[in-house]
Amino acid sequence: MINKPMPTKNSTAPVYWITGLSGSGKSTLGELLYQFLQGKNPATVYLDGDILRQVYGDHGGHDLNSRKMIAGKNARLCKLLSDQGIQVVIATISLFHEVQQWNRANIENYTEIFLNPPQSVIEARCSKGLYQKNIQNMVGKDLKAEYPLQADLTYDTSKLTPQQILDDILSSQSIN
Repeated sequence: MINKPMPTKNSTAPVYWITGLSGSGKSTLGELLYQFLQGKNPATVYLDGDILRQVYGDHGGHDLNSRKMIAGKNARLCKLLSDQGIQVVIATISLFHEVQQWNRANIENYTEIFLNPPQSVIEARCSKGLYQKNIQNMVGKDLKAEYPLQADLTYDTSKLTPQQILDDILSSQSIN
């Protein structure tokens, strides 16, 4: 699906790949990180997985193969933007080892941020009410999530506020 490499430029902008299950806080953190980074560098873009589905026309559906295809598109888009000097903050489920490995192999300045609160917190927090509905093809419910094996940063969002996580990301990445 995504195994073919893309050409690399000599200088790439950072890509902050925020991943986790629905309700883990990806969009909230992504927006905070984007606002901070964009204030420092206008050549910054925020991508949200739900909005990208709309941009792509949501032709793929939500089954496993469609999700992998969309995750691959997201990864390639991030690389394309990064190679053009645009910082990327992306909030997406995309919990596939294949995609995580491709990102590490192909995106030079890649930081993977995994949000991993307890399942009970995710279910209570999910604004879409997805965990209460009888939905098929949901990652973390009936589709197995492939949690990152080498996340650069991992946070239990039930123990830290979004601002505390942002502060830690900025500190760990030496962003001021």
